[in-house]
Amino acid sequence: MKKIALGALAVFVCLLGGISQSSAATIPAGTVLIVRSLETITSVDVVGTPFPTRLMNNVSVNGKVVLPAGTHFSGRVVTSRRTHHSNDKLTVDLTSIHLNGRTIPITTTGAQFLYNFSTTRGVPVTRAGYAVAAGKEVRFQLARPVVL
Repeated sequence: MKKIALGALAVFVCLLGGISQSSAATIPAGTVLIVRSLETITSVDVVGTPFPTRLMNNVSVNGKVVLPAGTHFSGRVVTSRRTHHSNDKLTVDLTSIHLNGRTIPITTTGAQFLYNFSTTRGVPVTRAGYAVAAGKEVRFQLARPVVL
């Protein structure tokens, strides 16, 4: 009787494993992610400072939405003008996806420059500290596939 119960349990576990694997999706390298910042980021933030973002558009694989618009991502400041004599520009990169209670690390093709147009003529402020307000759209591209 115990052997039958153990056998049935083993079959059930195998079926569950097959279900979870078949529902997993892989987002291919090269996929473009457009996110919107949820907090202000400044040109003098410390390198490594985290910042939250939200996905602007659905991401689909084989016609199925695998990341709905609004999915949360995390990023970090890669370079900044933390020291006044620095010539570094404010750049940021995405580091992870937050989906269904899980944090999934990602690798993009590289950090993106953030600027702030503060004049009416559209001249970027680059010689002094500046803030990029929440709501800034930034475009990233996946360098590696992401298994969800």
